[in-house]
Amino acid sequence: CGKCIFNVNARLIIFQINERTIRYGELKRCVVGISEKMLISQLKFLCDKGFVDKKSFAEIPPKVEYKLTAIGKELLPVINQIIQFGLNHKF
Repeated sequence: CGKCIFNVNARLIIFQINERTIRYGELKRCVVGISEKMLISQLKFLCDKGFVDKKSFAEIPPKVEYKLTAIGKELLPVINQIIQFGLNHKF
């Protein structure tokens, strides 16, 4: 699934979720520079591809949590290396 690995927004989302379970509102605040429409689209794509697990609760207001699947967690070392490379070379 090369498209999701090389997509900057997908990498940011995976990096922000990391090892934790995160609610949508918190994730939205953490991922800077991405529209809500794009965030929703990328989350759906990552869930459909099996990198992210979405859990919805039947509450008002609605509560949704995201966490990485085992496959998503396998990407973390690669994403961390890409981020470190960017920091080292000021990208």
